[in-house]
Formats: sequence, C-alpha cells, structure tokens
Amino acid sequence: MASGAPQNSSQMACDSEIPGFLDTFFQDFPAPLSPESPLPWKVPGAVLSQEEVEAELAELAMGFLGSRNAPPPFAAAVTHKAISQLLQIDLSEFKKLPEQEEEEEEEEERALVTLLDAKGLARSFFNCLWEVCSQWQKQVPLPAQAPQRQWLVSIHAIRNTRRKMEDRHVSLPTFNHLFGLSDSVDRAYFAVFDGHGGVDAARYASVHVHANVSHLPELLTDPAAALKEAFRRTDEMFLWKAKRERLQSGTTGVCALITGSTLHVAWLGDSQVILVQQGQVVKLMEPHKPERQDEKERIEALGGFVSFMDCWRVNGTLAVSRAIGDVFQKPYVSGEADAASRKLTGSEDYLLLACDGFFDVVPHQEVSGLVHSHLIRQKGSGLRVAEELVAVARDRGSHDNITVMVVFLRDPQELLEGGAQGTGDAQADVGSQDLPTGLSELETNTSQRS
Repeated sequence: MASGAPQNSSQMACDSEIPGFLDTFFQDFPAPLSPESPLPWKVPGAVLSQEEVEAELAELAMGFLGSRNAPPPFAAAVTHKAISQLLQIDLSEFKKLPEQEEEEEEEEERALVTLLDAKGLARSFFNCLWEVCSQWQKQVPLPAQAPQRQWLVSIHAIRNTRRKMEDRHVSLPTFNHLFGLSDSVDRAYFAVFDGHGGVDAARYASVHVHANVSHLPELLTDPAAALKEAFRRTDEMFLWKAKRERLQSGTTGVCALITGSTLHVAWLGDSQVILVQQGQVVKLMEPHKPERQDEKERIEALGGFVSFMDCWRVNGTLAVSRAIGDVFQKPYVSGEADAASRKLTGSEDYLLLACDGFFDVVPHQEVSGLVHSHLIRQKGSGLRVAEELVAVARDRGSHDNITVMVVFLRDPQELLEGGAQGTGDAQADVGSQDLPTGLSELETNTSQRS
C-alpha cells in the first residue's frame, strides 16, 4: 500500500486529472460569483463564529470539489490556499450582531463570540477558490502534486431502522495537504461519530476535531495529547453553539491519526476502534459507559447518578458517560477524551472504526474471521468489506444507525497470502495518556483508494 509503484502511478494519474478538472470547473464557473449568483453549495447555518470559519469552509470546499471528482491531494491543497487567502482579508464586513437574548443570559458570555454572516463568507470564499484555481491552471504548485501514501479505506453507513441517520464519519488521507503541513511526516486521519438527540453534534465534531488538531503545537510533539485537546476544544465550541442555537444533541466519537509509523487513537463514549495484526485483534481502548466503575464513581462524585433502565444510564437518560455536546448533562457526561499511542511495525493488517450499532452485536474477536472470510470470497479485494460487516450487524438484530470503516494497513491480497486468521484478542502494548483500565442521509457506501 505504501510501495513506490502505487505512489508513482497515482501521481501520474493525479497530474493528468488536474487539467481536466480545471477545464470543466471553468466551463461551469467562467467568472467569480456576483452578489446575485446562487451559491454552489449549502451554507452551514446563518452565522459562524470566527473560530469556526476555517473548518466549516474547508468542509464546504472539500465536499464540493470531491463531488466534481477533483484529485484529493489537489482538492485539499487548493482548499488550504483559498482559506489562507480569505483569512488575509478583514472579516469585519461579515460581522453580525447576535439577536437579543433573554435578560438572564450573561452579557459577558455573549461578548466572547464574534458571529459572522455565513452566506457572505461562503460567497467570498468561493471567489477565493476560483482565483486560486485560475492561478493554478497556469502552473500547479509542487506541494499540490506531492505524492502521498496510498490508502485503501472501505466505508459503509446505514440509517437502519432508526428515523434519522445521526452518524458521521471522516476519511482524510490528505491531512497534510488540507492544513498546509510541509514537514516530512505523513499524516492520515480517520474518525466515526455517533450522534444522539439529533445530528448537529456529530456533524460538528466531524468538521472541527481534525481542524482543531491541526492548529495545536502538540501535533508535532505529542499527537495523542493533541487529539485529546482537540476533542475538549470541539466540545467547548459546540456547547457555545448549542446554547446560542438551543441545540440539545450530543455525539460519541473515535478517531485514529496515523503519523509516520505511529498510530494515535482518541475516543469519547462507546464508538470504538480495534487493530488487527497478523489476524489477531489488538484491544486499543475501553469505551466510556456508565457501568464502568471509574465512570460511575466520577459521575456520583459530581452529584449525578447511574441507574439501570433497559441499560445503564447517566441520570436516567444517556447510555454513554462521555460525549461532545449534551449541554444539559454536563459535567456528568464529560467532554474529556482518552487517548493512546502505538508504534506500527508493518505487520498490522487493518484498523476498524465503528459505532455501537456495530459493536453491540459483533464481538471484537469475531471481526478478523469475518474480514478474512470476505477476502477469500472476494479474491483479496477489500473494497466492499465494510458493507458486509454492516450487513452482519443488521442481520444480528442491530436497529441502530451503523457505520463501519476499515482502514487497510497492508494490501488485502497480502493478508490472504500470509494465511493469517485469528479469532482471539491481544492486549495492546500501548503508550497511553490516561488510558483507563481499559454520507447520504440514508446510506453511505464508500470504498476508496486515495
């Protein structure tokens, strides 16, 4: 997957695809948008706080460019350049005064948040994107063409029998391109967020956690600590938004950041990630559930309680003890993530990230056998393995939203040739930080090499 040949062939494909993408782009958008022109994307709400701007506009651009089949490294690099260009201008012209709130809300709190007109920002940003594409049509900078490690990622997500799809996921092998990181360390980010009480928190986390990571100095020295702080910061930002917009949703989350030859994972709640190495399942984490003794003691020390009502719940409501959001359950439902790190040796097979809709019915120790059987039937192709794993969970009675992401760390064909098939668990030897004893609305099916 990281060999020279796939990188080189991918690079040649990327080089040949960029001119064609730009030609089509300028056929459809021969000039920047006028004030009367319709926007080519759906704006994320009426206002954005200043600290939300970069991540929200990056999400708009990456979705827009991806829908037009822009090569991912180019899409990420041109997005970064356009955002950098936008942030150089005075954004005060987009400033909006907050609406009159209830008298009891503290003036001091409202003054901390600068709100900007999202629609106006999105229009100006598109024109920055247009200008950068126009410049790059003449000459694409080398960083936008830089080779990257090739990843095979299989993703499948379904609403299942639930009324709404509240899961979100992120697959970002172009992490460095998107955030303008030019050091020698390859970085790739993958995440699954499982919302409850609405999709707002899950969507917010899927946009902001990785952006917050990118700005932290710890990313370069202690990526696991950066992930923890990014979760905390995202929770803080969403709580401001929730109070402002009267949102009550929350989300669990799990993410994996691979930096060079080291895996870093962080999590809140009961979404989980496991590592399979030579057919053996390696336990990387312990989910945050109210029945965990340490979580129960933490909640009770704060004045809350844990009770059994079809399952163990915090204050008789939530079945998870840590999450982003859940403004009315803070501090009992904590926004503090746990994180762990592990050196990769090259013998690892794949990562599997999934929400509780999967793990509640599929034990860790069965994952390796299910994946191995799929690879045998598909003659070494892992493109649709996530789809089959989701089907297994659904057939076993899961009624929840189900999202599964399989990130291959070795070529699936190599896994078959090695004949590795394990059904047991192996405890990870991880360096941890506070490690405890322990996208369609309806359906998404994504298998990608990027």
